[in-house]
Amino acid sequence: MSNYKMHVLVCGGTGCISAESDQIVNNLIHCLEEHNMAEEVQVVKTGCFGFCEKGPVVKIIPDNTFYVQVTPDDARSIVEEHLVKGRKVEKLLYQDPMTKEIIEDSKHMDFYKKQMRIALRNCGFIDPSNIDEYIARDGYHALGMALTEMTPEEVIDVVKESKLRGRGGGGFPTGLKWDLTRKSVSDKKYVVCNADEGDPGAFMDRSILEGDPHSVIEAMALCGYAIGADEGLVYIRAEYPLAIQRLQKAMKDAEEYGLLGDNILGTGFNFTIHIKYGAGAFVCGEETALIHSMEGERGEPTMKPPFPAEAGYWGAPTNVNNVETLANIPIILLKGPEWFTKIGTEKSAGTKVFALAGKVNNVGLIEVPMGITLREVIFDIGGGIKDGKKFKAVQTGGPSGGCLTEKDLDTPIDFDNLLAKGSMMGSGGMIVMDEDDCMPSVAKFYLEFTEEESCGKCTPCRVGTKRLAEVLKEITSGNGTLDHLDELRRLSVVIQETALCGLGQTAPNPILSTLDSFEEEYLAHVRDKRCPAGQCTSLLEYHIIDSKCIGCTVCARVCPVDAIAGERKKVHHIDQATCIKCGACFDRCPTKAIEKR
Repeated sequence: MSNYKMHVLVCGGTGCISAESDQIVNNLIHCLEEHNMAEEVQVVKTGCFGFCEKGPVVKIIPDNTFYVQVTPDDARSIVEEHLVKGRKVEKLLYQDPMTKEIIEDSKHMDFYKKQMRIALRNCGFIDPSNIDEYIARDGYHALGMALTEMTPEEVIDVVKESKLRGRGGGGFPTGLKWDLTRKSVSDKKYVVCNADEGDPGAFMDRSILEGDPHSVIEAMALCGYAIGADEGLVYIRAEYPLAIQRLQKAMKDAEEYGLLGDNILGTGFNFTIHIKYGAGAFVCGEETALIHSMEGERGEPTMKPPFPAEAGYWGAPTNVNNVETLANIPIILLKGPEWFTKIGTEKSAGTKVFALAGKVNNVGLIEVPMGITLREVIFDIGGGIKDGKKFKAVQTGGPSGGCLTEKDLDTPIDFDNLLAKGSMMGSGGMIVMDEDDCMPSVAKFYLEFTEEESCGKCTPCRVGTKRLAEVLKEITSGNGTLDHLDELRRLSVVIQETALCGLGQTAPNPILSTLDSFEEEYLAHVRDKRCPAGQCTSLLEYHIIDSKCIGCTVCARVCPVDAIAGERKKVHHIDQATCIKCGACFDRCPTKAIEKR
């Protein structure tokens, strides 16, 4: 029985650790020892709280005081003011940017109000390295119930009835996938957890493994029991050292507790898990490419059928689910499928975790019910656009998704609605763009990424994405033509219809969606040789506005090529032939007298 009167929860996700949250933990412990309070107050390093924009985060339990942007030097104030004297440290409390109201409890913050944490239920609440804390939150209860009270078919029926769809991008019904694998006849079957997560700006799966690794282990064991597998593999990119470390610790503890390995809970069910490392190839997010990579082969997709459920890892029936999908399984079994289907929409039950990033005020990891609108996510949870700029677009689904615009803001978020809008759910990356973003350049960024990550197996993807990237480079460098726009559309359709795997087939989505919504911006690049957003340097000129220039000489002093001339206290001028368009003068001018044209 714990004798602690208070608990200090410190975010131990990768982002906050990079901002010295480990040192915050050490300083808190040291200060508590100084005040002889180490036996009364426990310091817990948790997983990600989600509010990355305001990290590192420290939360005090039981009064739920939520401190933001904490530094190691603030540890003493938290101990001496809050924990010793009972006075909250006001400078560390969250201030609403709109109302300027000081908010002490996270449940009253706009960032959290519309969230519903299911997959992230334990992240930011428990110590992920302590199996007892997971068990205290009903951890492994679903596994025990399934092994002792349910048949494998009954477990699959529950997953089917929950209408849980794969959270890795495709949205395939999870229960159906489990059922297909169970019905495949083989002496050996496998459960695979896809923790590769290659989308730019995505960190959903990493955060779950860092903050709640046991939920994934328990779900894999449940899947193994349901489909008749005795071995699981976690395919995780080697660039996730913290997630790997915590997963390894969780696996070791689960084995010691008899929750992994032979004769689990005395039921005769055997299940072991191994870790396989990936090298960060985007294409290995596709399940057949992932399986080949685990076998030591090149990470290349293969034609389906046969599907992995029939012939997967080493030719055996294999069930592949991503981290977020698996994190939902234990609680679905505990609370029942009816509970889960009441959340979300008719065809997309439950919640979805998104990595909200880009030009939004509240960058972070969020989990919201399916059916919430893009407007609610971006402006209520995300706090709107940075620096009061105008919203322009949001890219959902990563390189495989598309850009949605202001006219799409009231679209309810679910698998089918996003597809109908020319985008997709993907694994959950959501990148917000403002008026300063150039859409042809955004499309170029994604196509260059896809070209780089193409496995090269099929010609449409290997050659087609390269050509699309080349055309976009011509357009953004001022050499584009109207014929190039026709080529983009024509080639995009060909790739969609002929590429081997889903990653190649969806590669043109960023182009087609931006062409559809921002055709005038493309036309400005090819017809007027102008970038309306002022981002394409080849189409850009910097000019000094005479009426605003005070002759301070700052611009001339920061120009690296001496392209700016003028006497002190007199209007300056930029030599366009010499200017390298670095933007140093634009950034440093104190009177904003320099404009982009």
